[in-house]
Amino acid sequence: MYSQRFSFLRELCSKSSGEDTRINTVWRITKIAAWTSLVLGGTFIASQVYSLRDAFRHRTNAVNNENRPSSYIYPTTSLPADTQECRKDITKVEDGESFAKMPSIPFPNPQVSNNILSSWLPWVPSPLARPKVHQRPDDPWRFLKAAQSEHRATRMEGVEKLASIKHWGDSDYRAVAQALDNRTLVGLARSHDLDSRFFLPPPSPPKTGGLLEDELRSLLSSLPRDGIDKCTLHFTSKAMQHGRAAFAEDRGGLWCFGGNGLSFAQSLSNVPEEKVLSFCLQALVKHSKVPSHCSDIVRLGGLQLLQRAYRSRNHSAQKILRNIVRVIGNLAVHEHLHRQIIQAGWVTVLASLMKSDHISLVTHAARALANLDRDTCSPEKYQDGVYLFHPQDRSREPIRADIVFVHGLLGGAIKTWRQQDSADDHPEMENPDGAHVHPEEGEEEYTECWPKSWLAKDCPNLRILSVEYDTHLSDWQPICPVEQEKRSLANRSREILEKLKAAGVGTRPIIWVTHSMGGLLVKKMLTDSLQDSSFGDLADNTKGILFYSTPHFGSSLAAYSTQVRYLLFPSVEVRELSHDNATLKKLHEDFTVFVDKKSVDILTLAETVPTNIAQGTTIKTLIVPLKSANPGFGEFHQVDVNHLNVCKPENKGSILYELTLQFIQRNIPKSTLAEKLERGLDEIMDNEYIWRHMQFLKSDR
Repeated sequence: MYSQRFSFLRELCSKSSGEDTRINTVWRITKIAAWTSLVLGGTFIASQVYSLRDAFRHRTNAVNNENRPSSYIYPTTSLPADTQECRKDITKVEDGESFAKMPSIPFPNPQVSNNILSSWLPWVPSPLARPKVHQRPDDPWRFLKAAQSEHRATRMEGVEKLASIKHWGDSDYRAVAQALDNRTLVGLARSHDLDSRFFLPPPSPPKTGGLLEDELRSLLSSLPRDGIDKCTLHFTSKAMQHGRAAFAEDRGGLWCFGGNGLSFAQSLSNVPEEKVLSFCLQALVKHSKVPSHCSDIVRLGGLQLLQRAYRSRNHSAQKILRNIVRVIGNLAVHEHLHRQIIQAGWVTVLASLMKSDHISLVTHAARALANLDRDTCSPEKYQDGVYLFHPQDRSREPIRADIVFVHGLLGGAIKTWRQQDSADDHPEMENPDGAHVHPEEGEEEYTECWPKSWLAKDCPNLRILSVEYDTHLSDWQPICPVEQEKRSLANRSREILEKLKAAGVGTRPIIWVTHSMGGLLVKKMLTDSLQDSSFGDLADNTKGILFYSTPHFGSSLAAYSTQVRYLLFPSVEVRELSHDNATLKKLHEDFTVFVDKKSVDILTLAETVPTNIAQGTTIKTLIVPLKSANPGFGEFHQVDVNHLNVCKPENKGSILYELTLQFIQRNIPKSTLAEKLERGLDEIMDNEYIWRHMQFLKSDR
């Protein structure tokens, strides 16, 4: 009996134990399912919240910019680097509000959430893991970040990469244009064949309601009268006179800009408004050469007035445009004014002028941009009268020598060095529109400046400069009578030496190319540099001088009647050109010593065809006879051309150009093995840094 009871109890206990085990198992499974659902549900909710946040704050293409009207932002100051980088995260919406202004919501750190989830459930893919975005090979923000790097080599590479892009959409160009800093903007403007969509349109100048000419007169009257010469004061006073009576006394004077000097002005009885504006701008050019006046011009709103003048004038008025850009180039010499110049929209204007068909506008714009570009042109500064023919764009070609072109009297920094015109007796004549007539109109090979078009291609590793005398006031008026004392060789020599030194001439080998009296000016500069240690580098680095019909011992032109010689040259220059002039003799003696001491290579090309010296007459003469053209040393050649065409080759195959090119090439110093190794090492180090920086930018994205 007892045994039966014990058996029953054992059976009951065993049944109870099995039931408890089953209940515990179900409870455990339920708890696991509940916690798993909670974790997965929370994770899903967090991922959705994070995705919503990402949609609000990180979609740079949320708005279809292609279908929206143009909308531009003009920052008043350059933005800091961190702000520049954050610009890509800002999206403008249709109502004008920015999502960036919305109050931020504290979200969990996605990286921490990913780590926790991976440690708990390593086999489950994380819903918080951001999808890997495909990296565009031409990503604009990566290139822009490189262009704004603190490392110069990376900046140069970034700007070069940006400039090479030709296939972006308008939205990409617009976004980059709004994010550009000043330094990158200037670098792009000096890049070859750049897409114009990189530049925002200049801001509209303020509307004052007054006449442009009256406001320019007001600006001139507000400038200080100290620090300017008598001639500048003379023209400023005349520009401020109301009406056109101020021009009556100047009717019929010489118009000798750019090398003709023989065509008379048309009647000024009915002076057009364009002439009045030109006169005001010419006076402003003179003021812009005074350093202390440049800040005043900017402070008084001169940049905006010049924008008005640029927009209001027909672009066929080349003299007006040239003087507008000339003022900007003079202001750009001063680095503390760069920010105001760029904010006024002048980089956009200069970049567009670099694509002009008029080489004079291109040259003036190139000078202004070079003065603004402190990344590649520092410390060189191109003052008024010193023009850069090559390289006008940023280039990787090493500069091994400087070629300096110096024109003669009544010449020009550009027009003296054009291709030969028609073979008549008046090749220097301009037609009424100011355009030169060459043998075959429309011929593609004709060039307005053979040093820029031909020499720059044949010798790409040269810096080609051209010097212009300070005679621009005769563009519209006779030469200022109170400025005659400044036109002697001695005064001009000092002035041009200072400008060339500021442009960095003397830091590398120099080859001088001169025409007519420009050769005398170079001789004076070089002999003066021997006596002044501050210019000693110009003398030490001079390797060769090319003379195109330079009157070493005077010109026969000075022997003609007073009427003829004064028609062609101002009186000071004519007196210095007379035969048996003691000053010329002393200059040549000093120059002979200089050539022997420095072992300078000399090439002389002399004219043999008489030149018609007065329009409407039959008076012809050899302006520089062979006896005067021959310095007595160096290589000497006679060429069957007149005085005006001796520096103007007919084509690249002419004897003039072939002799010139051979002379320049033999005087260009060859790079040594040490220089090549040093340059190669620098390139390797720069490329390695750039590569590492690019990889960092990729990973940073």
